[in-house]
Amino acid sequence: MEEGGAIPTPEVLSGEGIASMLRGAGCVFAEDEARLLLAEASGPAELADYVRQRLAGIPLEYIVGWADFAGRRIAVVPGVFVPRRRTGLLVQEAAEFLAARGAAGAVVVDLCCGSGAVGAGIAAKVRGIELHAADIDQVAVDCARRNIGPLGGQVHQGDLFEALPPELRGRVRVLAVNAPYVPTAAIATMPPEARLHETLACLDGGADGLDVHRRVAAGALDWLEPGGRLIMETSGRQAAGTASILAAAGLAVRTVRSADVDGTAVAGTAPLA
Repeated sequence: MEEGGAIPTPEVLSGEGIASMLRGAGCVFAEDEARLLLAEASGPAELADYVRQRLAGIPLEYIVGWADFAGRRIAVVPGVFVPRRRTGLLVQEAAEFLAARGAAGAVVVDLCCGSGAVGAGIAAKVRGIELHAADIDQVAVDCARRNIGPLGGQVHQGDLFEALPPELRGRVRVLAVNAPYVPTAAIATMPPEARLHETLACLDGGADGLDVHRRVAAGALDWLEPGGRLIMETSGRQAAGTASILAAAGLAVRTVRSADVDGTAVAGTAPLA
């Protein structure tokens, strides 16, 4: 989003005026964003500051401090990956699997959790689970605790499985993973809101985008319970590659696509014995 229009002052701000400035700056959903900024600002001065930030390209979610995800307000802070609508597919798949297999006492892990949006979404839909989340970034861990803590979950800091309590090994019923999967060379083509404001570590998946998928798949069977499921977000273009990685790791693979949220995921189920 490019800066556009005059710098607003509190006295001239109105819903249509804000929307006009946002449209001029290239905001596709200018009217919706204008309504949200008006609703969230405590007064004219804060509203003017919000609009200035948005015109400068600051992500809307960082300005208001939350993102709408899977029907919940998820707290976000600058630098933390902003949950996308498509990632709601992970929540849906996890909830359906837990409903079919049983949720009471089930261990659910949100790995590469960022804000903890996926874990929070699952916990809100499925009662009785033991929820854990993990991320390598301290800012993300602190943010995830705000979202997961009130739901009874625990958040751990560390590199993938190294972050998890060892007593979870072999007990995880659902491992939900939104790991980075953007190829390194494609980072430069991402929207500025992502590539300039979210940390590189939560975007960059290596040369083909699947480096972290390989690392997760390599350790998944050690952590999943028999018949447990790994659900991993990917892109439509990379789905075959992700599926191949999970199959090579010994998981029974199914690729899932949701037109409703424009999301793609690969589900890998551990052998029962």
